[in-house]
Amino acid sequence: MRSLKLIYIVAITLIVVYLVAEYNKPHPTLWKPTLSYNDKIPYGTYIAYRELKQLFPGAEVKGTNRTFYDQFHDTSIVNSNYIIISGDVKFNKYDFRELLKYLEKGNSVFIATNSYPGKFTGLKNVLADTLKIETNLELKSNETSINFTNNKLKRNKDYKFNNGIASGYFSTFDTSRAVVLGKNGSGDPNFISYKFGKGTLFLCANPELFTNYSLLSEQGADYAAKALSYMPVQPVVYWDHFQNGDIEKDMSPLRVFFSNPSLQWAYYLSLGGMLIFILYEMKRRQRIIPIIEPLRNSTVDFVNVVGQVYYEQRNNANIAQKKVVYFLEHLRTVYHLKTNVLDKEFIERLAQKTGIGDTLAGELVMHLHYINGQRVTDDDLIKLNQLIEQFYIKSR
Repeated sequence: MRSLKLIYIVAITLIVVYLVAEYNKPHPTLWKPTLSYNDKIPYGTYIAYRELKQLFPGAEVKGTNRTFYDQFHDTSIVNSNYIIISGDVKFNKYDFRELLKYLEKGNSVFIATNSYPGKFTGLKNVLADTLKIETNLELKSNETSINFTNNKLKRNKDYKFNNGIASGYFSTFDTSRAVVLGKNGSGDPNFISYKFGKGTLFLCANPELFTNYSLLSEQGADYAAKALSYMPVQPVVYWDHFQNGDIEKDMSPLRVFFSNPSLQWAYYLSLGGMLIFILYEMKRRQRIIPIIEPLRNSTVDFVNVVGQVYYEQRNNANIAQKKVVYFLEHLRTVYHLKTNVLDKEFIERLAQKTGIGDTLAGELVMHLHYINGQRVTDDDLIKLNQLIEQFYIKSR
């Protein structure tokens, strides 16, 4: 019995040592440009998001993961600024219509991105098309210089950034309506604005200027603060999470533990202690009760095996393609819709026959096009599944 206790003590000690070593193990720096408000990596926006209260004293800072349409369609949202820092921004006609209403009421929108994708059949990126925007990258050298055009904000010496931080610029834009607020060393604009009613839309071609990597330098912090200072003082500042895929997926109570490293390790240690206790108490104190095996459900086993195969392969594109094929077959069989051309007319017919509404129909078809033309990430696949599930719920 003593030897058994000694084994348990040694096992517990080894587990604790291992967990402590894993916790303190240095992690390699991740240079992926997530632009996520929650990421402390170089190309996250953790610092920018948390410094908004300093940049806008007295304002309430709110994060939002709603779509553009849902956010701007909310008539209760007034007297506010809206900030989007993302690698790409996708606006359909419904989003853009609500954006204009939001701006005309006197609100301001600040968008920092170097890509406006979404030129699909019948579903173009309406923001880029309407404002005649096209972006490009300055790749002549590793270092790029930029500055403001306003003499009150302009530096005597240009801001200089390396590693592509400020390489984006607007190669095309509506010069009759836009005001150039900043340029690079080649004279190309990288920061412009458009007036809509009482509000202003600010567009910056360099989202990396607002990342942790840039803001840790004196000139990076100075440039970001001056760029955002163009927005007026408002009671509320919204920070967009939706465009970066920062959508809260886990709504269980355990998300509190996993969001905090210390609580996460405490959770794991508790599980380890419970496991050791169970192993220690495995000694039977009564006669073994025979187990009657239930009849095996071979159908469930087959589904589990197929699901495991897909999970191991991690072929998101293949899974997305099958979901799209089955979904379109459902539309043809149940609603007798022709699915060979997914254009504006198809969206209207889909909304009318299923009763799901123009918004969901437009967003669903736009995502079907996006899935077919892009490398499918985990977030893209999850978004596709969420939209299809919404369709089935609303079309009942």
